[in-house]
Amino acid sequence: MNKSAKTLKAEPPKKVRIIGGVWRSRLLAVLDLPGLRPTTDRIRETLFNWLGQDLTGLHCLDLFAGTGALGFEAASRGAELVVLLEKDKKAHTSLVSNYVLLQSSPVSGKVEILHRDSLEYLKQQVNHSSNLIFIDPPFQDQGLLDQALIEAGRVCDDSSGGGIYVEFPSSRARDEIEALLPDWHCGKYLEAGQVKACLFRGRRG
Repeated sequence: MNKSAKTLKAEPPKKVRIIGGVWRSRLLAVLDLPGLRPTTDRIRETLFNWLGQDLTGLHCLDLFAGTGALGFEAASRGAELVVLLEKDKKAHTSLVSNYVLLQSSPVSGKVEILHRDSLEYLKQQVNHSSNLIFIDPPFQDQGLLDQALIEAGRVCDDSSGGGIYVEFPSSRARDEIEALLPDWHCGKYLEAGQVKACLFRGRRG
């Protein structure tokens, strides 16, 4: 093979690593798709320190799942049910492929991977039917993020643990995001590069 052919050879797909639980250190393939922006290892490690390492019994939704890094991490840590939703056909196929590889080490809970519009699915869910909702849509679609947050506030019940986790671009103000969830409070918050993130918890008492 000549040098020019070598330079044209496709690079292997990028990977992200599951941090904890049954699937600790397992790798997930990352496709090069517009808007696909996996949550970094650093942010995921911080998030699951906030949530606690054991998510036993929780029902989780990973909206706009992408690589599945958040949903698979929750399943790895004992969540009872994790539903991963992805609208893009290629990303959905990759999600399924990643899960097939992970199943060599079975987890205790159920994992469902759906090729669905996440917002439409969320609107169909009954009140207080999930405990932990991950919201990390493509940053260029502000309206999608806003609608998903509003619906999540209705669907989520974090009284037994969990909450609503959201990533949003650093260009947006934190109080603008908080205003979309008036019955919740941003109990945990971080900024990392071009990303801001909140873990919302229900206001009780």
